[in-house]
Amino acid sequence: MSGDYGKIEEKLSLLKYKSDNSSHISIDITVCKACKSKGCTFLCPAAVYSLEDDTLKIEYENCLECGACKTACKAISWLYPAGGKGVVYKFS
Repeated sequence: MSGDYGKIEEKLSLLKYKSDNSSHISIDITVCKACKSKGCTFLCPAAVYSLEDDTLKIEYENCLECGACKTACKAISWLYPAGGKGVVYKFS
């Protein structure tokens, strides 16, 4: 076994999502603006968070529901998506 399991981008492209019409992620803008590290932009494995002109952009539809963002950032309020929405996990 080579130890090469592929790039995360390749793995993420295999996921299925059932998108909700509203975000399950909310941001306290005051806390976010005061944050210097913007840890959410590099800790999220699915790149849900990005900066555009110093404004945090959230692509909640790509969320893996791992919770990494809520442990990294005090400005993020995160709940599981509404029933039946979000990542569709395959059980074997």
